[in-house]
Amino acid sequence: MEILIKGAQFILSLSFLVILHELGHFIPAKLFKTRVEKFYLFFDPYFSLVKKTIGGTEYGIGWLPLGGYVKISGMIDESMDTEQMKKDPEPWEFRSKPAWQRLIIMVGGVTVNVILAILIYAMILFTWGTETVETKDAKYGIDASEYAESFGLKDGDHILKVDGEYNKSIQGINLDLVLGAKNLEIERNGERLSIDAPTDLTQVVLNDKTMGRLVSIAVPFFIGEIIEGGLADKNDLKKGDRMVAINDLLTLSHTSFQKQMTNYGGQAIALTIERDGTRLVKNIVLGEEAKLGIVSDNKLGKYFNVKIQEYGFFESIPAGYDMTVEKLGAYVDQIKLIVNPENEAYKHLGGFITMGKQMSPTWDWYRFWNFTAFLSIVLAFMNILPIPALDGGHVMFLLYEVVTGRKPHEKIMEYAQMAGIIFLLGLMLLANGNDIVGLFN
Repeated sequence: MEILIKGAQFILSLSFLVILHELGHFIPAKLFKTRVEKFYLFFDPYFSLVKKTIGGTEYGIGWLPLGGYVKISGMIDESMDTEQMKKDPEPWEFRSKPAWQRLIIMVGGVTVNVILAILIYAMILFTWGTETVETKDAKYGIDASEYAESFGLKDGDHILKVDGEYNKSIQGINLDLVLGAKNLEIERNGERLSIDAPTDLTQVVLNDKTMGRLVSIAVPFFIGEIIEGGLADKNDLKKGDRMVAINDLLTLSHTSFQKQMTNYGGQAIALTIERDGTRLVKNIVLGEEAKLGIVSDNKLGKYFNVKIQEYGFFESIPAGYDMTVEKLGAYVDQIKLIVNPENEAYKHLGGFITMGKQMSPTWDWYRFWNFTAFLSIVLAFMNILPIPALDGGHVMFLLYEVVTGRKPHEKIMEYAQMAGIIFLLGLMLLANGNDIVGLFN
């Protein structure tokens, strides 16, 4: 069921973006009286699932869910309809229009994707606002992953600066480290220390897709709910108790408690809890799964200074723009990482399965719209790359025409388009092949 929910959300998100992206080409084409022969969601080699011709344009849904397209008369595109190009240009064809009109038609899809991302982020901020805990307000410090511990970080450390700069978010600190930060300034038990990040940190993180975050904010583990009949219920644990230690080993955060509990399956433990300011010890024999039958109280406002920012409608628009710019910058930084030959980029490309995994296992509109906005940024960036067969490839040839006053030879454009299609198909096979191999690993 979880796979179906994730899959449905991903297909809905992709379909929404593809239709609007293609409308970005379709609308200016119609405004400039250019004939649009087809408007398709998904691709339709050999046959369509649904199709209907209205006003000279065939609208349809293909069976291959890898995107979508509009077929514009008199344009060398992925359909490779070269027979049409052998005839004399007709006034309604793309090639008959002035270069500036053709340029607007070609950048329309990317423009829509960027505007859409801004609007979605704006509406997310307007509807939900933001809740943030700055690193300086993380009074219990951090939870360090096993790898972070290997280069000197410890649970409870307070990260003050990364390469001499304060970063207010834990997500930002993780990204800084992956992108090549060299030094961390931390506070541990009142003492300031300097820790150097390993030189191969980026490579290690890229190669280990199960690693997750290097550091996260330490959240104290208070019991929010006792499951009836579980070990906690049988051993008189109560809602509001705080987990403090296992066998005298301090576990002051939820994550550190969970990490330690996995070591004691089937064993007897001395569990130290704190109740109304008093510490109590409970001797408990765990089952093999080391489960107590409790649910943590995860209301962050109880433990931290949670900064809540609400946005009015007009405030949300510039804030949505700022968020789009920030996300685009972070994405470009990650692309630079992946295309670095030292990082063996081909191993880290992911396809539709990787993207689908980002969806929530339950239907979560907040997460859905966040994913859709980010995917819109990704589509805009990828489509504007100067690769033949992408919008950016057409823009490249059009800019050449604008600057030189001469159209590129149609044979050159045909060969470039074919090379671009082969390159993109190869890239798609590699990315989705990595996903399939990953399933078996």
